[in-house]
Amino acid sequence: MKLKSSEPFWLVKNGIIASYPSVKQDFETDILIVGGGITGSLIAHQCIQDGYRVILTDRREIAHGSTSASTSMLQYEIDTPLYRLIDMIGEEGAVTSYQACFEAIGHLGEIAASIRSHCGFEAKQSLYFAAFKKDLPWLEQEFEARHKYGFPVHWLSEEVILSEYEMHHAYGGILSEQGASVDIFRLTHDLLQHNRAKGLQVYDQTNIEEVRYKRNGIEALTEYGTKIKAQKIVYCNGYESTEIIKESFVRLLSTYAMVGECFEANEGNTLKDTLFWNTADPYLYMRTTDDNRLLIGGGDEDFVNAQKRDHLIPAKEAKLRKQLERLMPDYELRTDFTWAGTFGATKDGLPYIGTHPDFKNAYFVLGFGGNGITFSVTGMKMLSAYLKGQHHPLNHFFRFRR
Repeated sequence: MKLKSSEPFWLVKNGIIASYPSVKQDFETDILIVGGGITGSLIAHQCIQDGYRVILTDRREIAHGSTSASTSMLQYEIDTPLYRLIDMIGEEGAVTSYQACFEAIGHLGEIAASIRSHCGFEAKQSLYFAAFKKDLPWLEQEFEARHKYGFPVHWLSEEVILSEYEMHHAYGGILSEQGASVDIFRLTHDLLQHNRAKGLQVYDQTNIEEVRYKRNGIEALTEYGTKIKAQKIVYCNGYESTEIIKESFVRLLSTYAMVGECFEANEGNTLKDTLFWNTADPYLYMRTTDDNRLLIGGGDEDFVNAQKRDHLIPAKEAKLRKQLERLMPDYELRTDFTWAGTFGATKDGLPYIGTHPDFKNAYFVLGFGGNGITFSVTGMKMLSAYLKGQHHPLNHFFRFRR
């Protein structure tokens, strides 16, 4: 009997990297960060660099939320195409958002190198291809928009995609020079370990049950009856922020992914140098891992609850396999891991980063969308500016109630 793991690939691959305590006493600090995924670890890294005293907490094990379910594909392309985003929020906001995500990929690589992370950061190209012939006109329009604003892109015809990647039913696409892959679970732990040596305090298995927002700071009460006083609180808790902010600002979705071993016949395939996603709704996405496995995901649908989400894993795996067989009929894959995760999508594809009028002395860094990791890197600079009372050009475009 063969059993596939329903745990995310990254959890099984990495095992227990580090163990952290829960909060057992009262604390006082400058910055309290809620959320121990990649966003929280990046924000902690920035705050430590800026000289603040920082405590980070998570209600689960570190990086066991959306970070563990991530495909760890780093792309600057936002879920909303550039030409459409220009129509929605204007040229300045759209182009600046795309440029920030573009720069974030390189910045993340620099961070990984600076802390000597074992996360396998690898620069790659990214191919955004037409899943249907009817998508070609607007995809060509998107290519022209990116080319106009200086993004390094090339148009590939259906014939070239078939020749270069052995992919069928890909009717043309945009090849971007900027992209990367990484083990984001590992990078999260490496960031926290690096900054613990510099004074960062990390606590997991600690739920913040109540936050009192005061004139000169906040007071957070944990499930254990302990208190953490801080000058500022930063929420990096992704979709769980909907438990705090009661207004409707994000749509929660379930996504599905699988990883399987590649065979010798596939080893020469150029998939390893490129990230892939298509124009379908929901879109399909693929990448290889640093141990030569293929990761493929998609099948997104509205999140109802975790039980229903996970119940659909076998059916979603079958659908992903069917899509792969149509796209690459000669590609042999045996699935080893299948899993599901929850993430948030916004009306414009942009994150929410900044203050909220209902919460004093609080900031939110919520990198929703398909490229939440790059948004989180941008969030480092934005939060640093907020804490120093400085302006950032994306404040207006990433604000709440926009």
